[in-house]
Amino acid sequence: MPFEFRQAVRNGQFRGPTAGYCGDYAQANLAILPSAYANDFLRFCQANPKPCPLLAVGEPGQWHVPALGREVDIRSDVPAFYIYRDGRLAQETDSLADVWQNDFVVFAIGCSFSFEQMLAKEGIPLRHVEEGRNVPMYRTKIANRRAGIFGGELVVSMRPMRGADAIRAVQITSRFPGVHGAPIHIGDPAELGIEDLAKPEFGDAVTIKEGELPVYWACGVTPQTAIMGAKLPLAIAHKPGHMLMTDITNASLAVF
Repeated sequence: MPFEFRQAVRNGQFRGPTAGYCGDYAQANLAILPSAYANDFLRFCQANPKPCPLLAVGEPGQWHVPALGREVDIRSDVPAFYIYRDGRLAQETDSLADVWQNDFVVFAIGCSFSFEQMLAKEGIPLRHVEEGRNVPMYRTKIANRRAGIFGGELVVSMRPMRGADAIRAVQITSRFPGVHGAPIHIGDPAELGIEDLAKPEFGDAVTIKEGELPVYWACGVTPQTAIMGAKLPLAIAHKPGHMLMTDITNASLAVF
């Protein structure tokens, strides 16, 4: 259950990628920014709903964000964080206790790991889970819609599938826009500006078998390209693939 999973993270018992865990519950990408930049970032998410579907937004200084789950502590309940300074990745950490500020605003963004349980139930293989790796994520040439100081490029996650499985995956995930919805592209990576599927910018490369197609979903790591481009003095995000486990059920995010 998510509460117990968060306790394991908080106690240092779990530090890895979160794909495949608590499959009936939504996982969340995070962007944590000083309140001075929050309005621009909110508009950025609203302008780019495919990669940035908002699950919740905290009040300034609020690290618990009740909408996300019982006794959530953003500062310690994520397996790993990235700390950005002046647009550069400055540090990786497993706790924000020493850097937390009273003006930080938490943005929780839907994650594609949330629909993987539904794909697995349909018998659709998930290669990164099979191989014990983090899902591969790639920075594309597709520009995000700019809002204030935030722009950057779309990031996608990729899962290789047979054609029939890809069709079924489109049908399943299209019902869940709150966790990125349907894929944005299937097939040739060059059309997205991806040069080499064996070299993802985030996560790990996975095996693509003969007869399989790469299937790409908009990814909640996209805000990190926007944060880097904005060159904020300080901003925080989850380490890609290392999500916050929420108490929000995937079923509650379905649209019909």
